[in-house]
This record gives sequence, structure tokens and C-alpha cells, in this order.
Amino acid sequence: MRDLAISVPASGAVGELEEKPPLADELLTAELATEQAFVDRVYVQLERSARNAQALAREGHGRGALGHEGGLVERDAMVFQAARRIAQLDAAHEGLVFGRLDLQERVDREPRYIGRIGLRDDKRDSLLIDWRAPAAAVFYQATAAEPHDVIRRRVLRCSGSQVVGVEDELLDAGAETDLPIVGEGALMAQLSRARDRSMHSIVATIQAEQDRAIRAPAKGVVAISGGPGTGKTVVALHRAAYLLYTDRRRYETGGVLVVGPSGVFMRYIERVLPSLGETAVALRSLGEVVEGVRATRHDDPAAATVKGSGRMAELMRRTARQQAPGSPKEFRVFWRDDVIHLDRSALGKLRRQLMGQGQRNRQLPRVASALLDVMWRQVRGDRCRERGREAFDDDMLSSQAFVDFALSWWPPLAAPEVLAWLRDPEFLARVGEGVISAEEQRLLVESWQGADLSVEDVPLVDELRYALGDVPDRAREDHEVDDAGLFEWAGSDLRELTTAAEREFGPGVGPWQPPSHRIEDDRYAHVLVDEAQDLTPMQWRMVGRRGRAATWTIVGDAAQSSWPVPEESAAARVAAIEGKDLHEFHLSTNYRNSAEIYEYAASYAERVGLDADLPTAVRSTGVSPRDVPAGDDLATTVREQLTEIAGQVAGTIAIVVPLSRRREVAGWLASWPELSADAPHATDPAAAGDDRIVVLTGIDTKGLEFDGIVVVDPDAIESESPTGRATLYVVLTRATQLLTLVR
Repeated sequence: MRDLAISVPASGAVGELEEKPPLADELLTAELATEQAFVDRVYVQLERSARNAQALAREGHGRGALGHEGGLVERDAMVFQAARRIAQLDAAHEGLVFGRLDLQERVDREPRYIGRIGLRDDKRDSLLIDWRAPAAAVFYQATAAEPHDVIRRRVLRCSGSQVVGVEDELLDAGAETDLPIVGEGALMAQLSRARDRSMHSIVATIQAEQDRAIRAPAKGVVAISGGPGTGKTVVALHRAAYLLYTDRRRYETGGVLVVGPSGVFMRYIERVLPSLGETAVALRSLGEVVEGVRATRHDDPAAATVKGSGRMAELMRRTARQQAPGSPKEFRVFWRDDVIHLDRSALGKLRRQLMGQGQRNRQLPRVASALLDVMWRQVRGDRCRERGREAFDDDMLSSQAFVDFALSWWPPLAAPEVLAWLRDPEFLARVGEGVISAEEQRLLVESWQGADLSVEDVPLVDELRYALGDVPDRAREDHEVDDAGLFEWAGSDLRELTTAAEREFGPGVGPWQPPSHRIEDDRYAHVLVDEAQDLTPMQWRMVGRRGRAATWTIVGDAAQSSWPVPEESAAARVAAIEGKDLHEFHLSTNYRNSAEIYEYAASYAERVGLDADLPTAVRSTGVSPRDVPAGDDLATTVREQLTEIAGQVAGTIAIVVPLSRRREVAGWLASWPELSADAPHATDPAAAGDDRIVVLTGIDTKGLEFDGIVVVDPDAIESESPTGRATLYVVLTRATQLLTLVR
């Protein structure tokens, strides 16, 4: 080994090597210049590829002008492919080149460069290897113990297209080489960076145990477990990008659904997949999984526990079968010499008959003929009979009274308006008998007094959607519409109908409109569930419907669960993925927290009896968490601690509070000009507030991380729900640098 200048990475990956004097400045400068020359070459090729894609798009649009069907098909295909490539190239600009492998000469004489996407030069030779390609796998899998013919692994740190640093690991200490080893280790450099409002790709620093989960077989379910800070979320997102790369036709056509706990969390992770060149992914919080519904408000823990229980499935099934409140109970009409009367008994029998044939909305095309059948049997007069059934049907279908009755008796129903029926305590008591207790009924009625849906209501809406079914689309399902079908006689009145439920409960639901998104559109090719330990049984049912034919990635840590009945949730999870092969991966290293912070959090978990998975924290700062008494003025104490942390860290800061104090503490922050980004600063722009600071509840912090955290009244967070101890444990594991608790 000749002329090596070695700086051992903090991760200890290089083993025992004889240290040489530090690499001279001129040698480091030369290494940076070498890498910059290659990166410049890649960016030139990137721009050339972008121009080629744009030219392809223009050519595709030109094919559409040919005026025949073949030209239109060619146009669509060419424009689609060009648009996808342009989006991929645009997304890859930041940190495009991040890795280099120097291998044994017998394997490859030239270095391999690894990037966010793959690029070829003008001769079609590989210039940059996509990180997901098999040829790049060794970049993540090689270790000092098993170097896989890799001599040196180098990570390039770039700002835009500028190389600003390199971090090396010598993996084969016995190799004859004069390659210099530069830097302090890519992983440790990444872990020490300041956090911002978004999660970043770890594509340059994926570790071997993480890579095994990312590249696991696509079939079935990949379950990724591990304690706080082990990178479960970002590993799962990289797995989604890997699957899209390996089987793009399947996963782009069928779609990839990523489900997370909150809107805050989804905004935090939204840049990861685009930064890896993937944009064809649906990101949905649990309040947004149902198309056309968006909920951000949470119910109080007691009501949320009732709504999350699997018993609610039976309650929704019963509700969907009830007669719409306010709908007519009977109908009387004169026809010739006969009085035709549909009483409560006859209508009840007919309703049960229609319900027995399938989902309620699916029966709409049959309602008219079913009513007319019952009515015709009451026609007695000979002269009336002589006119025949066809004349009777024509007269009834021309009668505004009959049309109004039929539309009101069997209206097309949307799930949110059916859920609104349960606001009535008497109605809820009737359908809830034997399913939920009187106290649970009271909690539900109280929770539904507001106008907006809660996150916990969304699975109930979905349950009702499937119980009610879609209204048949006549354009696609004309075989289901009989000659006297509803769509023939209702005409435009169907679309204009304001339902009986709206008249009963007031405005807000709106007139029924045919849904643009139907049940058959719900299914995806891959479903990724993050913070899976928090899903309620009803949420598992909701997500499970979207993954019937999908492959899955499930991420979670049981010790962080906010659901109080884990056995019920576990059973619902098993039902959601029933029949699929399960591949389990466990991550054991905490990359987020300093060792001091995680030791504090782990001690708390052990003290309160949480069965916590305790990973090993690999980074130490020498700064322990602080417990600070609130004193006589809690607001002043919080302000002082927040100011101190803001002066010590460069990244994001969270004030974590009990749910009951969120508005109060947010008001404090808004009144502190030096700390609040929203406060007016008319006189001194330099004194503008700190937009790094956010106020969150314990549940809101799920999946997030911050450089510094101030926890306000941790005892209240612990006691505000049956799973408060797990929630506080989550809070204590969110900080990367500084943690202060104000009691």
C-alpha cells in the first residue's frame, strides 16, 4: 500500500489501518478538481438528454397532426415517454452524482459513478449508474468485512452541480493501491447536518441492513421494523423508488400509494421520491386516503377509540341498509278506476327485496320497475287491465308525483350524507343496539356536532362507500338498466336531487353528483404504510381495500403505538394482507438521536414499562437533555429555553405541547417577534422571526425530526390519552441535537 493518507470514518468501517499525516491541501484540491471534471461532464450530458426529450415531445405533437388514428396513438405514446423523461431529468438536478466505486482491476478498470438516475454518453456507454441498478448494489452492500471487490467507496457532496467535498472509505485494506482516503466518513457527515422542513434522500449513505430491505423481492409484503431513528421511513420510500425502477410498467400503471399519519408528515416526506426521479406516486395522509375527502382534525382520544374499533364496520353496514331519514313512508295514486296504495309494509318488503340483490346504489336501475310491479298487482278494474301494463307504465313514468316519490324513497346516496344520519341520537341508538354501548353512542353524537369530518371519520366514510356501492354508470353498464330503468324516467332530476338527508340535517352535504372516482379505481399496485403501529382496525380495513392485489411495504415500531388495543389492530393488519408472503426486516442502528438523547428516551421507556425496541445510537454530542422547572411564569420559561436552543442549532426546532395547550402556546410564539415567523417586523427586517420553529402536539411529531425540541408539560402529554406514555416516548426521540423538557 503506497502513499495513503487516511482519516478513519467515525462509523469505524475501515478497520485497523496505519494512520499517515493529513492529506495536504493541494491533494484534496486535486481530488475535488478530478471529481468536478466528471460531474461537469455528466451535467452536459444531462442537458443534452433534456433537449433530446423535448425534441421527442415536439415530434410527438407533430404526429398528432397527421389526421389519422395511428398518428394520434403515436403522439400520445411519444409525448408521454418524453414528459416522463423530462420530469425525471428535472428532478435529478440536485445531487445528481453522489457516489464512486473503485474496484479491483480484474472486475473493472474504470471507476463506477453512482447517481440518482442513469445516463449514457453519446456512444451509448454507461456514464452514470442509477442507484437502483444491479451494478450499483455493491455501493451499499460492500463492507470492510465483505468488500465485494471494492477498494474504495467515495461519496461526493455537491451543492447543485458544484462538488464541495468528498468522503471516502477504504474497504479492502490489503489491496495494492495508491488511492487517497479523504474525509470523516459520509454517514457521520450526513448525520451531523442541520435539519430543515423536509426529509432528504439517504441515497448516498444507505447502509447494508437498509439496502437489504430496499432490494427485497417485490412479491408479497415487506415489513420493516426498528426503534426510533433507524431510518424506517426513508428506507421504505427508497424501496418504492426501487420497485418503480425494476418493474416500471406494473407500478406506474397500477400506481403506488404511500400512506402516512398526518398532513404534516406527508409534507415532510414529499420531496424524497421526486428527488430520486420518481413522481408517479400518490402521497396520502390517513385523512386523505378516500378520494375526494380531506380531514385534518382529530377526535378526542375517547371518541377516536370508538371510531377506530372494528365494531364500527357492523354499525356502518346496518346504517347503509336503513331507510333514508325524511323519505316517504307510503305512496297513494289514482289510476283510472283504481286507488293504488303503497303502504309502509309493502315498501318495507320491497326495500328488503332490493337490498337482498346487492349494494344499495347498485339497485337504482331496478327501482322503477320494482315499484311498478308492486303497483300493477293492485290494478283490479277490467277496463284498466285491458289497457295493459305498457300503458300503465307510461302513465306512471309521466307522472311528476310518481317520479318525485321514487327519487325521495330510493335516492342515490353518498357516504358522507349517510354518516350524517348518525347525528340523530335515536337513529344511532336503533342501529347501534348490541354493537356499541350507550356511553359510546354519547361520545359519537358529541363528536359529530361539528360540520367537518375528522381523520377518524374517514374510514367510516370508506366503509359506507363499499356498503352503498357506486351508482351504475349507464355508459359502461347499460345492460343493468332495464326498459323502465331509473335513468330513463328520472332524467336530469337525478343530478339535481337534494337528498332527504340534507333536508333532515341542514345544508352542507350538497346535492348528489355522480362521483368521478369509483370504487373500482381504489386499487393500487403497491401500498406503503408508514407508522403502521398507529393504524386502527377501521383504518386497516380502509387501506387494505386499496391493496387487495398489491405488493406492500409496512413500516412501524410497536412501542410507538398510539392505538390502545394492539391485539385488535394486529388482527386487522393480518386480514388486510391475508394470503401474501411476508418478508421481515429489522433495523438496529439509531442514526437520528445523539447517544445522550436516546439514552434519556430509552431510560424513560424502561421506567414506564414500554416494551421498546432499543437501537444503538452511533453519534455522540456530549450534550445531555435538560429538565427545567416551569417556575412562576411558564411562558417566560419556554421563551428563554427556546431562545437558547435557537442560538445553538442551525436547523428546525419544535415546541411540543399537550393537545389542550396547542392554541395557547401558538399564541405565545406569535407574540414573540424575535422567534415568530408570522409576527410583523415593520422597522427592522434583520430582526425578522425564526421560520424554523413550529408548535406541534405529541401525535403530530410522528415520523418527524428536529435539531432541537422544547417539550412543554410532558406529564400532561403522558396523561392525556391511554397511550400517552408511548406518545411521550415518541416526542423524546425526535431531537437530533438538543432536548429540553419544561415541567
